[in-house]
Amino acid sequence: MKNKIIITGGTGYIGSHTAVEFINEGFEVIIVDNLSNSDISVLDSIKSITGVKPTFENIDLTDKNKTSIFFESNKDAVGLINFAAFKAVGESVKMPLQYYHNNLNILLNVLEGMNRFGIRNLIFSSSATVYGLPDCFPLNENSTTKRPTSPYGNTKKIGEEIIEDFSKASINFKAISLRYFNPIGAHSSGNLGETPTGIPNNLMPFITQTALGLRDELKIFGNDYKTKDGTAVRDYIHVVDLAKAHVLALQRLIRNEVLENFEIFNIGTGIGYSVLDVIASFEKTTKQKLNYSFASKREGDVPILYASTSKAKEELNWNPILTLDDMTESSWEWEKKRNS
Repeated sequence: MKNKIIITGGTGYIGSHTAVEFINEGFEVIIVDNLSNSDISVLDSIKSITGVKPTFENIDLTDKNKTSIFFESNKDAVGLINFAAFKAVGESVKMPLQYYHNNLNILLNVLEGMNRFGIRNLIFSSSATVYGLPDCFPLNENSTTKRPTSPYGNTKKIGEEIIEDFSKASINFKAISLRYFNPIGAHSSGNLGETPTGIPNNLMPFITQTALGLRDELKIFGNDYKTKDGTAVRDYIHVVDLAKAHVLALQRLIRNEVLENFEIFNIGTGIGYSVLDVIASFEKTTKQKLNYSFASKREGDVPILYASTSKAKEELNWNPILTLDDMTESSWEWEKKRNS
């Protein structure tokens, strides 16, 4: 029988790409999502790539009873990847209570379900925001985590602390937290990519929607940061490279190769690109000229974030292979295809 893996938030951007990679590796994928920021059609997109349509359960994981019933029906799963969360930095500053309620209750209900029904392996979708305002770069897993600059980031930091405490209390439970930097890009098939509802919160869909004429102008938030060109610097990682890291992390858990019950890995390229670098790459790979202007900084954003990824390379045997140009070009092909 195939190993069964539960992916919460699996119809979302990162979750759907991760589902593809697990199906391609022979896993049976069970997706749980309430479709609050995604669409059911993603399941057909996954099938178009893999030939397999994953099992889907429409569940709000903040509902403890429904979550428990789900786990009872899927207690044979070898592990779970928790993507389910609200994820917009700026929105979280305006709606902190909603973010704390949603993200932390989902995690608690998932952990209680795993504990009750004996599912022992967890991969937590974390974020570089847990480092707060860093003192030096590149950031490694031993860098000090500080109070994040947004409630979203703080839910990730608190989430890691909850998982760490639980892993100490339960000797049979193992978890890996993957701290993502900035995922962009789309699947090479053109059938899967980032599909935000409403106004995008992330840079790349704003770029592609502006280039396609769906938006009049791209607004760059901040041009007076202490960076090479004044715009914010991030470590952009192709979503497919990121998705592959989850497969390697789960295999590490299943094989019991972990050195501790709770491990942390940075997932990025180790290269810091500014917003203007991303725009330059997009204009080069697509031959599209972007209309953009500068706006004031967003509350909760930090000037610079980029990773040291040596631990993931050495211990997970993971290496990102796709470049910034691959990221911008694939994003454009996806945007054109979904709006054709």
